[in-house]
Parts: sequence; C-alpha cells; structure tokens
Amino acid sequence: MKVGYGRTSTFEQQAGLAAQLRDLKAAGCEKVFEEQVSSVAKRPQLEACLDFIREGDTLVVTKLDRLARSTQHLLEVADRVKAKGADLSILNLGADTSTATGRLMFTVIGAVATFERELMLERQREGVARAKAEGKYKGRKPTARARAAEIATLRADGVRPVDIARRLGIGRASVYRVLSAGARAGMNLALG
Repeated sequence: MKVGYGRTSTFEQQAGLAAQLRDLKAAGCEKVFEEQVSSVAKRPQLEACLDFIREGDTLVVTKLDRLARSTQHLLEVADRVKAKGADLSILNLGADTSTATGRLMFTVIGAVATFERELMLERQREGVARAKAEGKYKGRKPTARARAAEIATLRADGVRPVDIARRLGIGRASVYRVLSAGARAGMNLALG
C-alpha cells in the first residue's frame, strides 16, 4: 500500500497542502496523513503515519523538506521506515529507498538540503542583524491583532474560534489571544 504524508508549516499555506494532497493521490496513495505544523515542532501525524505503515508499504512524500528537517532526521525516518519493512519515496526526486542507489541518493540529497537550509537561515540572520543596526527592522507584522475587530464581530455572531481562524486565514491560537486581550480590555467576548 502507498501511504502519503503531506505537511505545510502554517495554516496560511492551504494551497501548498492542497497541491501535495493532489500529487499524493495521483501517485496512488490509498491513505494520506496531513498536518500543518512547523518542521521543528512535534508532528503527531508524521508519527501516526510511521506507526501505520507495514511491511511492503511505501511512504510517499512530494518533497524532501515536507518530511525531514535535517539529514540526521531524514536518516532516522528512513531507518524507521526500513525497520518496518517498508520503502520511502520522494516524488519530485523520483527516488525511493527500495534500491541501493535510491538510499545513496537520499543521503546525498538530504545533506545538500540541510546545507541549503543552513545557508538560507544564515543569510536571513545576517539580513535581520543589518536591518536592526540600520533601525529598519520592525519584525513580523501582527496579522491577527490587525483583524481584532473582525474577530470580535465573528465571535459576537456566535462563530467558534477555530472557525474564525479558518475564515480569516490566521492561527487558532492567535484568535484566542485576541479574544483574551479583548476580554481583559473589558470587551464582552466569550472564549468558549
């Protein structure tokens, strides 16, 4: 059985997740695990996926960075998959661990991907430091607080916080923070 795993880092990346799910279904995945969580956070659906696969199955992901956050993590996941008697396939690379060449390719590609990510983070840190030194760094724009009035209106209309988050394309925790801040400020907003 082909088992798919799709992941995006944030709720704002709905289109990216939809594209992954489409590609996994097109690749013949009968069961697909999906989640929207940062690669560095706990990933319960990845764990569920790894627990689910059985001997003879193939774990399919669309891209390497959707599965692993580093070469070490990739190798750990690949070892867990192998221990189950299953294989690992990454669609955009056309590679799988059912062959010796595929396993070598995973290791090399994982190392290159980790190197590329570390370079990107290094450039990002340098850019932020330079912007701070020039007094230009303002940080990330607080998207949820800017939509506090919309959140309050939707909540007053009886819309659940989780549905507010989906409608506005913001995180559920952000909705709760805005509602909590509004309650502390004396607004009549029920959090439930």
